[in-house]
Amino acid sequence: MQIIPAIDLLGGRCVRLYKGDFEQVSSYDHDPVELAQRYRKAGLSLLHVVDLDGARTGKPDNLAIISELAAGSGMQVQAGGGIRNRERLETLLQSGIERVVIGSVAVTEPAQTAQWLSEQGPERIVFAFDVQISADGEPEALTHGWTRGSGQHLWTLLDFYLERGARHFLCTDIARDGTLSGANTALYRECVRRYPTARFQASGGLASANELTILGKTGVAGIITGKALLDGRLSLAEVEKFLQNA
Repeated sequence: MQIIPAIDLLGGRCVRLYKGDFEQVSSYDHDPVELAQRYRKAGLSLLHVVDLDGARTGKPDNLAIISELAAGSGMQVQAGGGIRNRERLETLLQSGIERVVIGSVAVTEPAQTAQWLSEQGPERIVFAFDVQISADGEPEALTHGWTRGSGQHLWTLLDFYLERGARHFLCTDIARDGTLSGANTALYRECVRRYPTARFQASGGLASANELTILGKTGVAGIITGKALLDGRLSLAEVEKFLQNA
């Protein structure tokens, strides 16, 4: 299992949102490239980057920083935020990143994103689904910065994209994201049980190093962590120890 550090960019700064709320922003005094280089020295190889400005406006406001991260961090980079058309998708891929992360439009415009998958191939795209557990216990995908329900279960979307050759998926339990309340291991265990050939990245709620082993046992390919690393709840020394023992 990979540990995937997350860098969220807002106005060129490293930030974290609480449950995706732009009114609840924590800012961190880190240069994004220097931070990524520290992660690389700790043995981490894949970086998750979100252009929050792009997510709000659809414009690649942090593209220059993302390009710097791809060129100067020593890490492979997957990046997303506001991917709503082919032009934005191709611009990000041309910036030097490994994979582009596609979120809301994968739920609202499946025919379009399936075409992108066919054009780019399964190793260039991560489909990201933000879910909330509904009253019937099923994960429903939300869109537009978690403000709109889609009426679609996560399982329906995974069926659709796996049938078309997708391989990489990022799943965020929005009730946990940015809260340090613990990851939803039951959700990720069920994802892997239903779709053993898919490579899942778990996101939301990681609070301590103790959870890394627990998450590893679910079978996910990676765990994304942002706030825990930035707040020191998960130290790079603990990360290195986990990687050495994995």
